[in-house]
Amino acid sequence: MESKKVKKIVRDRYGEVAKKSSSCCGSKKVCAEDVSKAIGYTSEELESIPDAANMGLGCGNPTAIASLKEGEIVLDLGSGGGLDCFLAAQKVGLSGKVIGVDMTANMIDLARDNAEKNNFENVEFRLGEIENIPVANDSVDIIISNCVINLSPEKQRVFDEVFRVLKPGGRIAISDIVLLRELPESLRNNETLLAGCVAGAELKNKYLGIIRNAGFEDIEVMDKDQKLKDLEDTLENVGEPVLVIEGEPVNLENFEDVKEDLEDIQKSIQSITVTAYKPEK
Repeated sequence: MESKKVKKIVRDRYGEVAKKSSSCCGSKKVCAEDVSKAIGYTSEELESIPDAANMGLGCGNPTAIASLKEGEIVLDLGSGGGLDCFLAAQKVGLSGKVIGVDMTANMIDLARDNAEKNNFENVEFRLGEIENIPVANDSVDIIISNCVINLSPEKQRVFDEVFRVLKPGGRIAISDIVLLRELPESLRNNETLLAGCVAGAELKNKYLGIIRNAGFEDIEVMDKDQKLKDLEDTLENVGEPVLVIEGEPVNLENFEDVKEDLEDIQKSIQSITVTAYKPEK
C-alpha cells in the first residue's frame, strides 16, 4: 500500500477517535481505563492525568521504564491525547519539558485543551509527522512512544529521525507491536487492521534491525503477551472468530483464508518495549 494512503488511513482513523474521546464503555468495547491497566498503567497514574487523555490506544507503558529524571527534555512520538506526556511531565518537573508530536490535528487540539484545562505548564504539543520530527538536532534527552511507530510505512526513516534529535548519550523507551511471523496478505491490506496497529507491524527481528541500523547501541527488549489478551473474556456477543484490536473486536468471518488460523495469528502479534542509547560523541 502506498505511503500516502497509509498515512491518510491512520490520520482519518485517529482524527475520529479524538473527536469521540471518552473513557466510557460500550457493550462491545472495553473501557479505556481497563485497557490501560492491562497494558501496565497503575490506578494512581491514571488518576493523575486528565480523563480525556486516556483513550486506551497504547500497548505498554513506556514511562514506567524510561527512568525519567528531574529537568530532562522528553519527546513523545504520536502523543495522542497526551497520556504519556502528562505522566512524563510530573516526573521531569517544571525544570524539565515534554514535547508531544502527532500528525493528527484533532489529537493536537485535544491534547492542548487537556494541558490548558489541567495547568500542565511544562508540556507542549506540535503538529507533525514522525518521519520528519519538528524538533532540532541533538536537543532531547529521551524519546518515548506508545504503539505508534508500527503505523508508519517508513520505519527506518522514523528511527533515523529519532537518532537525529536525541542528544549524544540520549535514550529511547518505546512500546510497540511486532510480529513473530508474517501475516496473510488479506490482513496486511486491511484498513481496519492497519489503523489498529497490526497490519503495518514488522517482524520482530527486522524491527530491532531497523533500530540498530539507525545507530543505536545497548538495545534491550522486554516482551509481553499480545495486548488485551486478558480482556477478551469481557467482550460481549461479538461473534467468532475475532481479533481484539485496541479494545474492539474485529470480526474475521469475511477473511476465508485466515478463519482457521486465528489462534496462530493472535500468537504472532506481540507487544514489546524497547530501550536503546545513542552513543556519546
